[in-house]
Amino acid sequence: MQKTGLIVAALAGVSAFAMPAAAQGQRGDVIANQYICFFHPEAVPRGLARVAAEGAARPNGGRVMHVYTTAARGFSVYASERGVQQMVAKNPGIERCKADRVVDLGPSPTKGPPFGGTPTPTPTSEVRWDITRVNGGVDMSTKTAWIIDTGVDLDHPDLVVDTGRSVNFVSKGKDTGPDDLNGHGTHVAGTIAAKKNGKGMAGVAPGSTVVAVRVLDRNGSGSWSDVLAGIDYVAKNAAAGDVANMSLGGGADSDIDNAVINASNGIDANGNDLNKHVFFTLAAGNESDDANNHSPARANGPYIYTISAIDVDDKWAYFSNYGNPPIDFAEPGYSIYSTYKDGGYATLSGTSMAAPHAAGILMLGPIKSGGTVADDPDTNKDIIGVH
Repeated sequence: MQKTGLIVAALAGVSAFAMPAAAQGQRGDVIANQYICFFHPEAVPRGLARVAAEGAARPNGGRVMHVYTTAARGFSVYASERGVQQMVAKNPGIERCKADRVVDLGPSPTKGPPFGGTPTPTPTSEVRWDITRVNGGVDMSTKTAWIIDTGVDLDHPDLVVDTGRSVNFVSKGKDTGPDDLNGHGTHVAGTIAAKKNGKGMAGVAPGSTVVAVRVLDRNGSGSWSDVLAGIDYVAKNAAAGDVANMSLGGGADSDIDNAVINASNGIDANGNDLNKHVFFTLAAGNESDDANNHSPARANGPYIYTISAIDVDDKWAYFSNYGNPPIDFAEPGYSIYSTYKDGGYATLSGTSMAAPHAAGILMLGPIKSGGTVADDPDTNKDIIGVH
């Protein structure tokens, strides 16, 4: 069938449905009446993707939430199950649709400082054990760190945030804008790039620019459709050699994995070369489980780094996921002090805290070996990454 016919066919209807409410449910749960749809390769040109998606939904009251043009090719839609089935049947340009699911920050460690812990006082020295362990805290990078997370405190005095490129993809609830109402994304950003200014703490690549790509709400919860929008945004806007950090996850999802792989390799969903690569650092997860059971942690590629966690003694963090592949390096992830929402600081634990150490290192250059984790629970000892 010719491309033109597929484009026209993709403009037919989907049943009307009410506007979505705030995201609810546990990680991996299906989100009612919310779907991710993918176009057939080459069926809908990138420039017409939004036209095709809106044209399929609007005539019958459906609501398009996101349109994906680069790391993936398709859209997310809020509609009834029957409406989506009818849309796919009437539109040969749409390859398939699937139910959207809940994604989040992962389980908080049961011992040690958890996510959302009480903000802690500013210490007298900005030199942190974890930053020193990875040989960071000295040099600033000219590259940009893209924080795909709960947002970033846009006016935190210890961070350089590019507010012009910062965006919000949270499609449900009352949260608007890329500002961090949770604290997690700001903590990640500080580990990567907090200023070396005698206040708070200095990140691995201190003073480097960060961009907030908000995909999770104030409760640290979201959807795969929102996360996919964040990945797609980075694929379109990041420069060659930039770093994107994803300290979040859910169950295994090949479409999310493929989007990360495409964005990192600098190719679009149809295999076209974007003439760049972007490093992705991924939290292994906090389930004490095989990382191969979780996305995006299980994604693999030459510019993708999945990170497990260690403590101050280079010992395995009890909560960390394991498995080689996909895990590439271990980094400090236990009792990590960093920037927090509302201009504050907090001490948190998790592989969410480990991954941004690797991101900061990649901002400065290649990751080198700084020894191995002796008590790694699998048969391959993870390498401790350093600058």
